[in-house]
Amino acid sequence: MAWTEPAAYTYVLESSCGERALIGRFRITVEKGAVAGAVGLDEPGRQMVETGRSEPIPSVGMLIDQLNDARVAGAHEADLETGADGVPTRITIDPEKNAVDDESCYAISDLTPKAG
Repeated sequence: MAWTEPAAYTYVLESSCGERALIGRFRITVEKGAVAGAVGLDEPGRQMVETGRSEPIPSVGMLIDQLNDARVAGAHEADLETGADGVPTRITIDPEKNAVDDESCYAISDLTPKAG
C-alpha cells in the first residue's frame, strides 16, 4: 500500500546510530508539510531541541527524501520498513559499507494525522 504524507500530523522519531547531532527521541509536529515544532522525549532529544544544533529536525517526508537520495547515490544500505497500512516505521541508511559512524537509523511511531 502506498503512503502519502499528510499535510499536518504528529509523530515520534527515534534517531540513533551514526556520529551526528540528530540523536534522541522526539515528538514532532508537522503543519503544512513543514516541521512546526519538536519536543525532546529523552535527554539527548531535549539537548538537541534546546541547543538548536545545526542539523534540522525532519518531517517524515524529509526522511524519505534522504532515503531516496541515498539510493540514487548508491548507498551500501538504504532500507525502508512500513506497517501494513504503508506508513513508514523504520529507515536505515548506510552510505559506505566500511566507513565508521556514517549510518542513520530512524524509528517512526505514533504517526497521527491532524485535521486542517
